[in-house]
Amino acid sequence: MRKKILITIFLFIIIGISAYLYIYKGHRNIESETADYVVTVSELEREFTSNDSLAYIKYQDKTIELSARVTSIDKASNGIVMSEKVFVTFKNRLPQNIISGKTLKIKGRFLGYDELLQEFKIDQSSVVH
Repeated sequence: MRKKILITIFLFIIIGISAYLYIYKGHRNIESETADYVVTVSELEREFTSNDSLAYIKYQDKTIELSARVTSIDKASNGIVMSEKVFVTFKNRLPQNIISGKTLKIKGRFLGYDELLQEFKIDQSSVVH
């Protein structure tokens, strides 16, 4: 009887630890990840226009690489707007060498499409050289 109680307790401990590790996964390092997709703004627009449900499934929480022109810089939110349609926030502080009007290649986590502002959202971004 005592053996069965010890085995049951041991199983509960193993299940509890496994559940905890599954729920509280470690933080991702987007900068070191390889991009799942290399896309352009027009490709994103086309996919979200044709079938936004499939596009969300494809891109949501994925690492993407995007090259576009910087249209505005928002130092207060540590972000930039690219091609007037993509709002990008950086993981650390805003890189100093970003100039409005210049084409820039970034890598970040795709968050989704904001229908109200009509722009795509990317966070944890870094500049790709």
